[in-house]
Amino acid sequence: MAGRAGKTKQVVYYSDPLNEEFSRAKITPRVIDGNYRYTHGRIWDKASLVIQNVLSMPIKLLYLKLKFGLTYVGKEKLKEYGNKGYFIYGNHTQPFADTLIPSVANYPKRNFFLVSAANVSMPGLRRLVELLGAVPVPGDLDAARHFVRTVEDHIRKGHSVTIYPEAHIWPYYTHIRPFTDVSFKYPVTCGCPVFALTNTYHAGGRRGRKVRIVTYIDGPFFPDASLPARKRQKDLRDRVYRCMDQRSRASSYEHILYREKQP
Repeated sequence: MAGRAGKTKQVVYYSDPLNEEFSRAKITPRVIDGNYRYTHGRIWDKASLVIQNVLSMPIKLLYLKLKFGLTYVGKEKLKEYGNKGYFIYGNHTQPFADTLIPSVANYPKRNFFLVSAANVSMPGLRRLVELLGAVPVPGDLDAARHFVRTVEDHIRKGHSVTIYPEAHIWPYYTHIRPFTDVSFKYPVTCGCPVFALTNTYHAGGRRGRKVRIVTYIDGPFFPDASLPARKRQKDLRDRVYRCMDQRSRASSYEHILYREKQP
């Protein structure tokens, strides 16, 4: 893979692409049980809207442009569903920018994220993360009922819900890791469209010494109503995966080298 963005900073060796995590953040996650509040009422919702789409938006735009010179390909596809809820599935390759890229892409639609419990466990930042749209994955059946209701409510209100099906962060990874079809049950249940968001990496800036991101947006993909629910879920996952895998091949620079451990 070609590219000139300075020297490669590190080589990462992996053995389990489905479960290994390479984020540097070390956070002890809280338990998301039946006592966790997924909704907070009208005042909270208004405050969340202002923080998501007004106060934080200039910061999101500035960060993505200065840090990555980010450009979108296919962003106009989202505009056709401006008043309808949908899911976005992306490759998980940035600890911070992954929370910004989908939100900027479909602005002014509000965007919410399915996240791990660790994301709402940071002292002093938990409330802000929640206000910015984090929806933590439940840890028990009681929480699961509230969680599913919350996700369905966001879709009903015409919001977008972003999911990173790879689950674990591999910074700057240029391929698509295998992921299960578990999270694809939500669009099947809601009967709503799905979009694929694929971040690709390139050398950029003066003398090609900066990492640049080009984000491809594809879709919409719809659940195949002719299939039984379980097969519908797998079929949707497979179509999204194939699309993301094809798009990922546009990457032309590896900032971090990932190599499989040899037995």
